[in-house]
Amino acid sequence: MTETLPPLLLIGCGKMGGAMLAGWLEQGLPADSVVVEPHAEAAVAFTGRVRTVPAIADIPPGFAPAAVILATKPQEAPAVLPQLAHLTAGNPVFISIMAGRNIGFMRAALGQAARIVRAMPNTPAAIRQGFTVACAGPGVDTAQHALATRLLTAIGEAAWVEDEALIDPVTAVSGGGPAYVFLLAEVLEAAAIAQGVPAELARRMARATVSGSGNLLAASTQPAATLRQNVTSPKGTTERALEVLMAPDAWPALMNQAIAAATARSRELAG
Repeated sequence: MTETLPPLLLIGCGKMGGAMLAGWLEQGLPADSVVVEPHAEAAVAFTGRVRTVPAIADIPPGFAPAAVILATKPQEAPAVLPQLAHLTAGNPVFISIMAGRNIGFMRAALGQAARIVRAMPNTPAAIRQGFTVACAGPGVDTAQHALATRLLTAIGEAAWVEDEALIDPVTAVSGGGPAYVFLLAEVLEAAAIAQGVPAELARRMARATVSGSGNLLAASTQPAATLRQNVTSPKGTTERALEVLMAPDAWPALMNQAIAAATARSRELAG
């Protein structure tokens, strides 16, 4: 039997925080864990399964979580983090999923003794198929590293990097990646409609094509380029489409520009 998790403190129960919380509950998260969420409707699905409070000031006195998960908006961090500084005395590991806010910023707000893991999950965590990249800050010990790994793998796959600077492009690629995939489904649907395909059929076809291709990619050991080539018959219709998409100023160039822009924004959020 899998050992249950220790008590946790979750700050923010939005889409990502809620997805993570659902995964942890499946792993045996104890009911005395605490969620801080000012909007009651955001945490209504977890009523009776964990203790929910509207503000940090309402955390029960003496509550000593093994981990504090920072899932608040990065713009709220300057106001939120100093209110949590007193918890550092209990030596929890702080796991932040706030885009852009680096370990130095968080240590300045929480205290230099704070043990921090900076992580970037993505929204497929909602179906336990997320991908998270994490980086441990100074002082994170073996047990805290193991706990962070367990929490992150409860929502999908996790990987660790030693260079924190890599979290910014990770945010751009993996964190934002689902939005780019959903955009692909949108534009496929719109293009099909433009060619006369009925709207409902276009929607079903685009969604199934994107999700099915993703499943095929996940099930295959072949590089994505090989799978693409397998679909592309010489002088066929797919080759003609790819000539447009892979032109020097088209899809590859635009994706490079998009990832560079998102990476830059992640760095800007560091303050």
